[in-house]
Amino acid sequence: MNKNTDFLMLHANSSFAEQRVNHLYFQEHFTFIDMYELSHYDLEPYKCLVINGLVDQELLNKEQDLIRGFLDQGKMLMFFGHLFRPWLPGGSMFIPKTIRSHTDYKVTFHQPHPIFEGVTSDDLTFNKGVSGFFSRGHHPVPEHAEVLLTLAGVEPITYIDRSSTKGTILVHSGADFFSYRDRKDTAGRVTSQLMQWTQDEYRSIQERNAG
Repeated sequence: MNKNTDFLMLHANSSFAEQRVNHLYFQEHFTFIDMYELSHYDLEPYKCLVINGLVDQELLNKEQDLIRGFLDQGKMLMFFGHLFRPWLPGGSMFIPKTIRSHTDYKVTFHQPHPIFEGVTSDDLTFNKGVSGFFSRGHHPVPEHAEVLLTLAGVEPITYIDRSSTKGTILVHSGADFFSYRDRKDTAGRVTSQLMQWTQDEYRSIQERNAG
């Protein structure tokens, strides 16, 4: 198993997750662990824990002290999906969006951010001409969170939380950003830019906590 210590990704034991584990790109850049081994695994070497919506959130709810402890060491956590248990520090439960038109799924930039530099709203909103894959609802954001993206300029679907712990939490209420690496449009920039932002943010956390 690859022992890259930047990104540790929970393996959700689904067919989709298995495809990722066997993908050469992910083998190069990530370490995978079975999600049910979380409580027995040494997290100390890793910078960022990546969790997507296919994981067992009942399990994560039992391990919320472990997750907070990881973040309070000045680490990072990314969650892509719909929260329905209170395991994530500062997190709130997912609220589906009432859809009256496909335009309600339009992704809008709340503010510029390096993760989405050079990416267009339409390339996030649409996948093969269909909207709704990117996000179908939101999580109410914690106080002082930095909102990056919204649905139709209203609901916050992507945010960064630097206040709930001593680390940094990135939450997106939908598609896993790492799945965009093979896109041929501007959305294909998201994965590499997210990985670069993670390195920069991790250094900022260490500097902030050192001060």
